[in-house]
Amino acid sequence: MSQSDRIKLEPGWKAALAEEFEQPYMKAVGEFLRKEKAAGKIIFPPGPQIFNALNSTPLDQVKVVIIGQDPYHGAGQAHGLCFSVLPGVPVPPSLVNIYKELKRDLNLDPPAHGCLQRWAEQGVLLLNTSLTVEQGQAGSHAKIGWQRFTDRVIEVVSAHRPSLVFMLWGAHAQGKAKLIDPTRHLLLKSAHPSPLSAHRGFLGNGHFSRANQFIVQHGGEPIDWSLA
Repeated sequence: MSQSDRIKLEPGWKAALAEEFEQPYMKAVGEFLRKEKAAGKIIFPPGPQIFNALNSTPLDQVKVVIIGQDPYHGAGQAHGLCFSVLPGVPVPPSLVNIYKELKRDLNLDPPAHGCLQRWAEQGVLLLNTSLTVEQGQAGSHAKIGWQRFTDRVIEVVSAHRPSLVFMLWGAHAQGKAKLIDPTRHLLLKSAHPSPLSAHRGFLGNGHFSRANQFIVQHGGEPIDWSLA
């Protein structure tokens, strides 16, 4: 059985990424994670949720791509969608600022939770560029091969889907712009929503309303960004 056969993945993504899973670097990622777990290290998110972004947003349904960096590294936080935490987990500071911009841009009241699954199910691909992390160790898996894999995800969706909106918040996400065809897609760039940088252009960027305008202009159904 090949590596790709063992991985449970939404069929469109699985077909588009099958060759990637057979690459030596992806086999090395799997081996690294197995050894870390065998050594007693706690890895987030849990195994079934590592590909949650792809499973929640089928390739043929993507409308918007939001690029994060690292899964949250605290217990019970990460569930495979960037910026999102499971219900019952305190809303992280960056997401608080995302909610502030939603209120300013679209007058949407912030929800009492931090779960963005509803966005994912409407076509918002919430992709971290590293898909795992060791508990309490931010960035610990940034160099094990995930970046190459998620770069390929960005290339695939850019080539496969027409008229996407890419929200590139902060320098790390903006570094992925070279993977995206700007003649086919809308690239929205601003500072990161982190409390350290949100005041430098994230708050006030109007990305949510601009995304919906673009989607509607190209014949699509706008995203309902409300979560409350």
